[in-house]
Amino acid sequence: MDTKSLKASIVDSYSKLARLTQKNPISKLFACCDSEDSSKRIGEKIGYSEEDLAATPEGSNLGVGCGNPSGLAKIREGETVIDLGSGAGFDAFLVSPIVGEKGKVIGIDLSEDMLELARKNAKKGKYENVEFIKGDIEVLPIQEEVADHIISNCVINLSLNKAKVYQESYRVLKKGGRISISDIVLEADLPDFIKNSQVAHIACIAGAEKLDDYVGYVQEAGFQDIKIEGKQPFPLEVMLMDPQLQKLARELNFDINSQEARELASRVSSISLSAKK
Repeated sequence: MDTKSLKASIVDSYSKLARLTQKNPISKLFACCDSEDSSKRIGEKIGYSEEDLAATPEGSNLGVGCGNPSGLAKIREGETVIDLGSGAGFDAFLVSPIVGEKGKVIGIDLSEDMLELARKNAKKGKYENVEFIKGDIEVLPIQEEVADHIISNCVINLSLNKAKVYQESYRVLKKGGRISISDIVLEADLPDFIKNSQVAHIACIAGAEKLDDYVGYVQEAGFQDIKIEGKQPFPLEVMLMDPQLQKLARELNFDINSQEARELASRVSSISLSAKK
């Protein structure tokens, strides 16, 4: 799969989501973790509290995560936190009051439309310690040893070079800094028709890798004290309702409500991972 064309497709898809959200913040979603449930219901399923979901501006929670990295992270007042693939700003806004006036949150995203939406949300919520920067998580536009903590929610699986993502994360962290990641991994290999599909990749499925391989990238980057804080099957009903996967199923004349589809879905899990530099 061509890296440049895949990245362009991912950016285009999430840019469309950002534009749709700006027009109508309560409209249905279509990206990684979409369902007919509202983004609030999806947030509850993947680990956010009612307080978390009520604390951020409307239009910042897009329902496209697979966990709650800010809840996993032991972030302290005054720290600098980087959010990889920050989207509309939801996780960054949850971290903002924790780091306080002396701290800083830096959101990184490749989509100009997402950055525009996130900046509008930051202004709406008066988050003065949050900044959103355009950048590729494989080549972070950040100097060395800047961050105390890095978080990311269901984004690293989209990269075809996860080793580089973790190398860059290691580079920009201070010594003793930590990562807190929510992401998608595989329990078993997926068939080629899914692995080779851009649509399935955008839906956060085709780019997922087995847990041992995923943890290997973290180890090779130099991280220590690597822990899988949690692992669970990705909500089946959420996955099966994803319009991106529905589109793929139509193209292949594949019944997503079949037992075969359910068996394929069982191969996908969400994890919470932490590690230290």
